[in-house]
Order: sequence, then structure tokens, then C-alpha cells
Amino acid sequence: MTTTRGTAEAVPTAPSEEGVFARLAAFSHRRRRLALTLWLVVMAGVWATASATGSDYREDFSLPGTESQAAADLLAEHGAAYTGDTLQVVLRAEDGLRTPDVEQRVEKMLVEVAEQPRVTQVRSLYDDAAAIAPDGTIGYATVMLDVPSAEMTTADSELIHEVTQRADGDGLQVELGGDAARLLAAGAGGTAEGAGLLAALVILVLMFGTVIAAGLPVITAVFAVGTTVGVMVVATHLVAIADYTPFVMMLVGLGVGIDYALLIFARYRTELVDGRTPERATVAALDAAGRSVFFAGCTVILALLGLVALGLGSLQGMALSVALTVLVTMAASLTLLPALLGVFGKRFARQFTARAARRAAKGRAPEGTRWRALATMVQRRPLVALLLAAATLGALALPAFSMRLGFADAGSDAPDTTSRQAYDLLADGFGPGFSGPLLVVVDDTEGKDAAGAARAAGRVLSGVPGIDAVSPPVPTENPGVATMVAFPDSSPQDEATSDLVTELRDDVLPGVSERTGADYLVGGSTAAAEDYSAKVADRMPLFVTIVVGLSVVLLMTVFRSVLIPLKAALLNLLSIGAALGAITLVFQHGWFGVEPGPIEAYLPVMIFAIVFGLSMDYEIFLVSRIHEEWVRTRDGSRAVREGLAHTGSVISAAGAIMIVVFGAFMLSSERMLQQTGFGMAVAIFVDAVVIRCLVVPAAMQLMGRRAWWLPAPLERLLPKVALEKN
Repeated sequence: MTTTRGTAEAVPTAPSEEGVFARLAAFSHRRRRLALTLWLVVMAGVWATASATGSDYREDFSLPGTESQAAADLLAEHGAAYTGDTLQVVLRAEDGLRTPDVEQRVEKMLVEVAEQPRVTQVRSLYDDAAAIAPDGTIGYATVMLDVPSAEMTTADSELIHEVTQRADGDGLQVELGGDAARLLAAGAGGTAEGAGLLAALVILVLMFGTVIAAGLPVITAVFAVGTTVGVMVVATHLVAIADYTPFVMMLVGLGVGIDYALLIFARYRTELVDGRTPERATVAALDAAGRSVFFAGCTVILALLGLVALGLGSLQGMALSVALTVLVTMAASLTLLPALLGVFGKRFARQFTARAARRAAKGRAPEGTRWRALATMVQRRPLVALLLAAATLGALALPAFSMRLGFADAGSDAPDTTSRQAYDLLADGFGPGFSGPLLVVVDDTEGKDAAGAARAAGRVLSGVPGIDAVSPPVPTENPGVATMVAFPDSSPQDEATSDLVTELRDDVLPGVSERTGADYLVGGSTAAAEDYSAKVADRMPLFVTIVVGLSVVLLMTVFRSVLIPLKAALLNLLSIGAALGAITLVFQHGWFGVEPGPIEAYLPVMIFAIVFGLSMDYEIFLVSRIHEEWVRTRDGSRAVREGLAHTGSVISAAGAIMIVVFGAFMLSSERMLQQTGFGMAVAIFVDAVVIRCLVVPAAMQLMGRRAWWLPAPLERLLPKVALEKN
């Protein structure tokens, strides 16, 4: 939008000249009670429905086309698929588990465990000689559940844990292991969101000077996220949505919602200080900043929908949920925020104009002076600034090339949790690979002698380096199908275990298959994690191509330029690479005392989608203002300086809010949320501070007038979409 600063008459007065965002703002401002009531009714209705239906969070673990999925399908076809899961009651006795006193205490406790909900059977360690380690001090009892671990609730696991702890003490240590036991260490997440919101509110108060002004962006974000989470609770009955999805929705929704509202509110404040009435300031702010918010939101949604191309059910539900969150936050910024501005507009007009007058009376430099000076400094040595920033970020991105993907198990839980202590005890007593066995499925449906083929494979596997033990064959209802278990001598998260899976599939078992005529499939949770990682890596190029390609086309349409979208894509990739490198250093290599382990397999693509979209947000915020000045003056250097002067403080504040919201998730006990929050906080810091405030002004200065070049064929082909109302 092009206006003449300092005069109220510069605002277009004819309704026909106003764009759709201006008309929407004017309606929401005038009919603010209606707008606020509609948002309240929608949110209340959504949560009333969600309360009535309850949630049905579940994950889609299927991996079509992988060997582990083929093994699971084969067992399901022949009646060997399990319907429930197991827990392990892990025990350690200083004087040995076979002493009469210890045995009596353990058996009494196991009888009580068998009476708990969700427990179908308990197999005592005294009924299985292999369940007690050779030194006799460590053993485990197996608790059979009637549901998979994913369907166990924290309350169910807590009941079992409370019973086991009654036997703990007097030389006997009792811990609870298994996936369902890890629920006891899971945090609710409320601390993280609360800390992030509080920190965001402090930043906004420092920026706007009043609590009410600071609260409006937060209120807008909370309404949007709260409504969307309620919708997702209902949607869990229709599509597979993982239970961690609400946390990711809150993480992204709060950051994006506050950012979008902040951008509009900052423009609104500028319009008020320039002498406009509250209503006209709202219309002018939405007509300019509202367009930027709309296109920025579209880039985030496009990037998230790119996750659907991966074909992984566990990510598709999350991607659609977070995309809907961004859509609703965008709608709230364009409708709810103007209504709130209508309620407090007169108060803000007095406060902001008085504050600006006091600033001028004290002889302080106008707002944006420091950012203008920074832009001038960068423009003097643009190539130096560009090369220094690129070298620094490139060095930080290098560790990402050695990133090892996988899934965290109990070995990554906090040392004081019962699941971690059970994991460590089992590793001490039975070897590090005990908690991550490899399931070998034998398919001899033609010869009908799967047990014989399994015994032949077992003899070979016993001599393979890296395998600690092999179990006897276990038949199924079909004599042509059997299973056996190979225990690695390395932990499930160890790179050696990954190499062992590859060796068995590519070298060892094919040779056995040639001799026996049977087919061998390596499955189980450890092998499935390897297949998941490989599938993500294989489809990553397609995903990146789709996301980057669509974003470049969108920016090319908006800015009528070839170089600006290409520059934006390249810089976004650089900031994402730096974030992934930082994650690798901290979580894989264990910097700063973090428990080392693999990076969650889906994390790189999830961070790529979210951060690429958010980085495009800042690109649009900054370049749209540069473009506005360029259209007005046709002076490229001045346009860059004024663009940074008008948006530098807003982008920095928005980046700071994103960083504290994302960084607050480091407080979570969930390793996945810690990695996600840390990675996105680093990416936003790099993007808001280094990329937008240093690299973009340097690159725009070097490109000069060529930055706005668009070939004639593309000019005719691309639709006309303007950021500024002509």
C-alpha cells in the first residue's frame, strides 16, 4: 500500500478502492461485538463437541514397501500378529534373586501385578531360567497386556508401577521397563507453553509499553490455537493423528499467531502515530500488513502440505493438523485482531501518540534509526557481510551431513526414570542388545518346513559378528512360517546395530535362502526404525523439490522477480542446515551434557517444512516493505534501508518471541519435543538475526535493480498478485 506519511488524507476513502483485507478489517472493526461473539461461540462449540467425543490419538506405523512391514504383514496373515504388548518388571538383588526371602517378596508382588487392569498374564522370572542373568543378581518378569503400548494410559502404567514399588528396598531394586513404562516419564507440556507465553508477553510489553497492547497478539494466538486443538481432538476419530501432535500445534501456532498479530499491530501503531483515526489505522494496517500475513501463511501451509508427499501416515496427520493451525491463526489475525483493536482503539491512540510525543520532546532519534544505520553499514561492505555470514552458517551446517536418524528408546530417557533404570539393568545383565532384538521371519510356505529353515539360519546367525545370541524357532499356525529372535551385542541406538541389520539383509540371509529355499525377513521395532529412516532419506529430495519449488513460484508471483525467490530459497536452506547441524552436535554428539543418541527420524523433514515456511514469513515481511519503498521511490539502496528501518524491530521482536516459545519446549521431558524446540529456536535465531538483518540487505544491495527483474514470458504467465494496493 502506498501512502503519504503524516497526513490522514492519504488514506483512501472510497470503499471501491479498498482491497479485500481492508474491507474485512473495516467490517470486523465496526461489528466488533459480532466478530468477538462469533469467535467465542465457535471456540466454545468446538470444545463442547471435543469434550463429548473425547480423543482417539493413534499413530500409523505402517511402512508400505519395506521389509519390516512385509514381515509384520506375513505374521498377521498367518495368525501370529500380537494384539497386546508387554512390560518387564526388572529386578536386582544384591545377594541374588534366588534367596528364599527375595523370591517370596517377588512372587507376592507379581501376584498383585497380575490383578491390575490391562494385565492378562504375568510370567515369573522363576518359571524361565533364561530370565535370570548368569550372575543371578538381575532378572525380569514379563507382564502381558491386552492392548498395544500405544493404547496404554499413564494411569494404567502408574497402577502397575505402584504395585512393583511396594517390593522395592531392603537390598532389592525393582524397576518397570517397556514402552508403556516410558509414559511415566512423559511430561504434560503445560510448563513449556506457559513459560513460552510468559516470555513472549514480556517481550511484547517492552516493545509496546502497555500490558493491554502486549496482550492482544497473545489473545489472538491463544484463541486460534485453542480452537484448532479442539477441532483436532474431534478429528482423531476420523484420521490417524499421533498423540504428540497437539504439542507441535501449540508450538507452531503460538509462535506464528503472535508473530502475525504482532506484524499487523506494529503497522497499526505506526498508522496511529501518523495521525489516523483508530478505524482508519486498522484498515490501513490490514490493507498492507494483512496481505503480507496472508501470503506468509500460505507459504507455511504449502511447506507443511509438502510432508504429505512423503507418504508416511505418521507425518501426514501431523502435517495436516499444523497446516490447519496456521490457517486458523491467519484467519484470527485478519478478523479477531481488528475487532480487538476496535475495543481498545481510542486507548491505544492516546497512549501511542503520547509516547511518540514524549520521545520527540526528549530529542530521541526516531524509531528505526539504528536499523537504518545497520543497513547503511552493511551496504558499504555487502560482499564482506555476505561471505562472513555464509561461511559461519556453512560451518555450523556441516555436522548435519553426519546426522544419524533413528528413534529414541528408554536408553535416552532421564537417568532417574524407572524406564531408563530398567533399560540399564537389562543391558548390564543380558547385554546391550537385549532391549532391541531383531525378529527374523521365515517364509517357507512351499516347503512347509519353516522350523527346519529357521534352525539352519540360526546356526549361521550364531557365528555372525555382532550377534550375541539366537533364540530357538517359534512356529505359527502355518507350518510354512516361523519366527526367531537374534539379539545384537550393541544397543538399539548404536550405529553398529544399523550396520548389522543391513548386513543380515544384504549378505547373510540371502546366502542361507539359496541353500534352504526359504525367504527370510528381518523385522521388529529395531529394523522398522531403520526402514523408516531409509524411507525418509529416499523421499527427502522429492519433498524438498516440491516445497522449494512451490514457494519459489509463490514468491515469484508476489514480488514479480526471479532473483528474490531464488535468494530466499537458498538462504532458507542455509538457515535450516545450520539448525540441523546444531541439533546433531547437541543431541547426537551429546554437547552441553545432553544424553547422546540418534536424531528422531521424522525430525529433519518436520523442521524443514515448518522452518522453511516460517523463514519465508520473515522474507515476505522484510521484502514486502522494501518492495513498497521501491515502488514509491525506484531507489534500490534507499528501499533496502527504509525496509529494514521499518521492519527490523518487528522482525527482531517476532524472532525473539518465536525463540522463547520454541525454546521453552526444551523444558519438556520428551526428547522429541526437546529436539524440535531447540532446532526451530536455532533456525529462527539464525534467520531473524543473521539472514534477515545482515545477509538479505547485503544481497539486495549487490543485486541492485536486477532484484526486481522478471522475464517477459514469466510476466505474462504468472497471475497478477500485488502486496501493495495500487
